[in-house]
Amino acid sequence: MVDTQLKTVAVTDAAVLAAFADVPREPYLPAGLAELAYADAAHEVARGRCLLAPLALALLLQHAAVQPGQRVLVVGSASGYSAAIIARLGARVSALENDAALVAMAAAAGVTSLVGPLAEGWAAGAPYDLILFEGSIETVPPAIAAQLAPGGRIAAVLRQSGVGRAYVGPLTPTGEPAGLAFIEMAAPPLPGFARAPAFAF
Repeated sequence: MVDTQLKTVAVTDAAVLAAFADVPREPYLPAGLAELAYADAAHEVARGRCLLAPLALALLLQHAAVQPGQRVLVVGSASGYSAAIIARLGARVSALENDAALVAMAAAAGVTSLVGPLAEGWAAGAPYDLILFEGSIETVPPAIAAQLAPGGRIAAVLRQSGVGRAYVGPLTPTGEPAGLAFIEMAAPPLPGFARAPAFAF
């Protein structure tokens, strides 16, 4: 996966490549998907819940430039694969999940999850240098935006009009991305992060 998928599509950060090489993906997938563990796919690990595809995760983490000791919150951490990769980078990871089956799957793989509503984040561990969303989102809830440290950033696939774009960067005071996405990227939606319908004339 590292040589044939990540390195061939501009993933060059040595720490990110080493983390993907060191953390096996099979323990974070249902048994029936073990043979497909290293396909570049966003595998479904529970009904309506998927892991980010390896390339999507690698590109987000490369742009995030995670440093040892930084505080990172993974929202919708699912079976814990992203959290395990980030921990391998030396960060202090809080893995937030609300699905009991996924919490159990993560525990079996060696990742301890925090259990709570995803849209509320995890204020007890704030402030965070980075908040990663395990799936595409349309909006960042105010409760989560408030948990970023000064200079902190989010890493997410932002979905607008059906198109996903990868973004790593800070938020404006109103919780909107403060910069530009760096590439179009597909990712299954993370439930609970759709933008509320707005009335239009």
